[in-house]
Amino acid sequence: MRLPDDRPPVSLRRFRPTDVPFVAAIVADALREHYDPSLYQSLSAEWPDGFLIAADPHDVPVGFLLGVSQVEREVRVLMFAVDRNHRTQGIGALLMSTFLERSRDRGYRRATLEVRVSNARAIRFYTRFRFSVIDLLRAYYSDGENGYQMARDLP
Repeated sequence: MRLPDDRPPVSLRRFRPTDVPFVAAIVADALREHYDPSLYQSLSAEWPDGFLIAADPHDVPVGFLLGVSQVEREVRVLMFAVDRNHRTQGIGALLMSTFLERSRDRGYRRATLEVRVSNARAIRFYTRFRFSVIDLLRAYYSDGENGYQMARDLP
């Protein structure tokens, strides 16, 4: 069991182009989506500090959070996942708390994200970070599953 003040066995850093195969594998497994590899690099160029990589002691990515800003003063968690073999170690919480802190520091006032309606574990996780469901997104995912849009203020 992990103590609340234990730090997970990872370091956080910016995305690098060499991370693409690792991030794509995590996305395919955890999010059940497949994107053109060039997407990761183009999105990281928009806000390099918004694409956080959690790397193990060998600098191998084991989780990530990709944030973008498409609306003034609002940040969106576009993609977020932790490798299944590294879950329940506090990595997701470290990624999310760091991202929200950086977003506040940049003057963003609101954070949003989307999540599959079937992903109860993720919904509970986001709720712990004070996100609330604000909308149902019908057939939002590529396989036709509905999603929830969730949001929170960044005081």
